[in-house]
Amino acid sequence: MPRYPEHLTGEGPHNPFPGIKVLERRIGKVIPHRLGSNEGLDMPHRALREHFGDALAEHVYCYGDAEALGVRQRLSAQQGIPLETMLVDAGADSLIALALRTTCEPGDTVVSTAGTYPTLGYFAKGQGCRLIEPSYYEAPGVLAPDLEALIAAAHQENARLVYLANPDNPSGHLHSDSAILKLREALPDTCWLLLDEAYGDFRDDAGSEFAAKAIPGVIRLRTLSKAHGLAGLRIGYAIADPEVLAMMMKVRIHYAVSSLTLAAAEVVLDHPDEVHQHVADVKARREQLAEHFRALGADVLPSATNFIGIRLPSAELAAEVHQQLLAEGVLVTRLTHPELANVIRITAVQAALEPGRLAALEQAIKEHT
Repeated sequence: MPRYPEHLTGEGPHNPFPGIKVLERRIGKVIPHRLGSNEGLDMPHRALREHFGDALAEHVYCYGDAEALGVRQRLSAQQGIPLETMLVDAGADSLIALALRTTCEPGDTVVSTAGTYPTLGYFAKGQGCRLIEPSYYEAPGVLAPDLEALIAAAHQENARLVYLANPDNPSGHLHSDSAILKLREALPDTCWLLLDEAYGDFRDDAGSEFAAKAIPGVIRLRTLSKAHGLAGLRIGYAIADPEVLAMMMKVRIHYAVSSLTLAAAEVVLDHPDEVHQHVADVKARREQLAEHFRALGADVLPSATNFIGIRLPSAELAAEVHQQLLAEGVLVTRLTHPELANVIRITAVQAALEPGRLAALEQAIKEHT
């Protein structure tokens, strides 16, 4: 079993302010008179009410439910994830930072594919960890995190944690469930696997039994930013064994998720048909976009996400196209890592399908393929 930092293996620390919602659940009744709360409960919020309406104003008075029970109950009911294996936090980025705080100390080694979601490296370095970055596996039609290279680096460098985005950001590649289990089995017993599944809702098998499981030695991360459209409100969740979540709770910022965010997430989760339709629409646009660029001769990478990646012949060409589009008010993503600087990433929104919107990219493909 992977280890925790020594300072977390004792009894504490414990959240000293569990909050009204948690306290009400503990005593089994509502507390209507909050005379011990130092929030601005008597603030009239006339300006907020006039601008946003009374419903919003009611949500801004108090801290959110530190246990996010309503969100977890809905996710559990819809996806079959056991309630006790979920922890809600302020989006996937916050969960990455939380997972690192829970598992790593300064000087520990973290392994991550070179050019994958760079926020992992940002947090790992900020925590004083060594970052080891094996290269992607590249072949015709393939740009994928190299699982064998991750395994080898974890053993050679005595890694405390290996990070894998699956589906991958920015390549869009999807490793199979069996490959993930083999990866976990092949890692050192003392090494954690941080499995970032932020784009998992766009998998064709997103509702599978495997997707709902807590896997020993693995911390799985999900988000409500992509398929649920709540990126600006910052909310996501981790799936792990309950004892792992208990350790994460020791170092978590307990009220990072606001009461407004929790309420909005509950409303969206109460309307799953809208989410399912959005996912279906995104996948259809993704395939339409990919087919359009393949017809032009582009090297379009397979994707199980809400975007496509196009691998251009050179980083210089990618930089030129990126700047041309930006000058026209069109923002696509050009990957910043030197090993992937020839890849352009395009989100599958309706505007990407408008004729002429990506003319600079289309012209570059025609001229260089």
